[in-house]
Amino acid sequence: MSHPRIDFDPFGEPRPAGTTHAMLDELREQCPAFHSPAAHGFWVLTRYADILAAYQDTASHSSRAIAVIDQNPSYQWIPVMLDPPEHTTWRRLLRPLFTPARAAAMEDAIRRRCVELIDALAARGSCDFVTDFARRYPTAVFLEFMGLPVGRLEEFLEWEYAILHARSSAGAGRAEAMGKVTALFEELIAERRRDPSDDVVSAAIAFEPDGRPVTDGELLQLCTLLFLAGLDTVAAQLSYSFWHLARHDADRARISADPAVIPDAVEELLRAYSLVLPARKLTADATTHGCPMHAGDMVMLPLAMANRDPRVFADPQTVDFDRTSNRHIAFGAGPHRCLGSHLARLELRVALEEWHRRVPDYRIPDGARPTEHASLVLGLDTLPLTWRPLTG
Repeated sequence: MSHPRIDFDPFGEPRPAGTTHAMLDELREQCPAFHSPAAHGFWVLTRYADILAAYQDTASHSSRAIAVIDQNPSYQWIPVMLDPPEHTTWRRLLRPLFTPARAAAMEDAIRRRCVELIDALAARGSCDFVTDFARRYPTAVFLEFMGLPVGRLEEFLEWEYAILHARSSAGAGRAEAMGKVTALFEELIAERRRDPSDDVVSAAIAFEPDGRPVTDGELLQLCTLLFLAGLDTVAAQLSYSFWHLARHDADRARISADPAVIPDAVEELLRAYSLVLPARKLTADATTHGCPMHAGDMVMLPLAMANRDPRVFADPQTVDFDRTSNRHIAFGAGPHRCLGSHLARLELRVALEEWHRRVPDYRIPDGARPTEHASLVLGLDTLPLTWRPLTG
């Protein structure tokens, strides 16, 4: 039986912002599933119902590999690359560190860090939102969360950029940065074993998965995941949110005039600009929509395709802060649903509140062309903004 084969490769050179979401929308309406020859070949499910079902079916969809560009990884980030029952054990241990109450307890520190960054920019009248704010803000929050010195922010930003955003030709730089991150966390783990503090690493050192002491190797895989996931996703979501608001005057004016709408705005922007392109490795043969998928094949489950599916969301390309029944899965679904969702929502809400309190009106300057990239996460490379600087 023939099946759709589409040369879908989202991982090339930077392209104009918004291109990838539009391309994903088009592909979803062409067919419910297809095969791409890019990145060693992989399948793509395109519709909400199938994507949701795949996330919930961990028996057939293994998380041992989660990116189509790395189908046989040598690492195993905890807990996102574990399958049940091992995954269940780790989620149970980690859940108390990521509760709504724990996130709420961090709000004052997060708001203080956010205000510092915005105040430093407000008087300038312009910035590159991605490099000047979106990447710096979650990195500062992460350093406090992990018990690392905020004075090392610049260093962390360099490493993060080399690992997550350098072009594929810069493999040596990526490996070197990854080595520095590993060394940092090895040092931090050793330090916290000697002298525990009130931070995530100290809490994790006390874990006893299956009744045995946690190993340094496991702690390292956990810290690496928190570093990569916690920094890049929030930065990317902020960038798309402000790219939208800079281009939609009514939405921006509404947020500035009525901050009470911000929690709903956060949810709608998460839906409309979902940015993770996760994958799973099949553990059994299956035929889906006529596609003959085999055990060992990779299947991409793009969250943007699910969350902009007109079969579930009316007028899905329109950002509507009054949307009711917003059943988006921007944080994934099933047992692997993002542990950090409460913290991410808090960071996004605080950023929208504090930015619009100080810089309510801003735009993308004429002639500027913001670009985006894709790896495991879609993100903007640049977002120039300009506004009338605050005086007095």
